[in-house]
Amino acid sequence: MRKGFFLVLGGLLAGAGLADSGTARAATGAWGAPACGAEPAAPSVDVSSVEHYNASVDKVTAYEKAARAYNTCVARTANKEETAISNEAREKIAHIHEGSSAVQKRIAGNFVHLTASLKAASAKFGGSAH
Repeated sequence: MRKGFFLVLGGLLAGAGLADSGTARAATGAWGAPACGAEPAAPSVDVSSVEHYNASVDKVTAYEKAARAYNTCVARTANKEETAISNEAREKIAHIHEGSSAVQKRIAGNFVHLTASLKAASAKFGGSAH
C-alpha cells in the first residue's frame, strides 16, 4: 500500500471545508463558472487488490490536482463577479443616498426659512399673532 494515499486523503479532507458557497452552488446548477471548464469528476476507488488500490491512489492524486485547480478558478471567477456586483451596488446606493440627502437638506432649509419668516412676522405683530 502507498503511504501517499493517506497524505492525499488527509489533504482532501482538510481542503473540503475550504469550498465557498459559490462553488457549492456551481454543483447544483444555481451558479457556475463556464470559463473554468467542467468540474472534474471524482474517480471511483477500487481496493480489491494492491494493484487496483495503487491505481486508485494515482487517480485520486490526479483528481486532487484537477479539482484544486478548478476550485481556484471558480473562486477567482466568483470573487471577480462578486466584486463587480458590489461595486455596482455601491454606485447605486451612492446615487440614492445623494438624492435622499438633497431632499433632506432642501426640507431642512425650507423649515429654517419658514421658521425665520414666521418669527419675524410674530415680532412685527408684537407677538399677538397666533
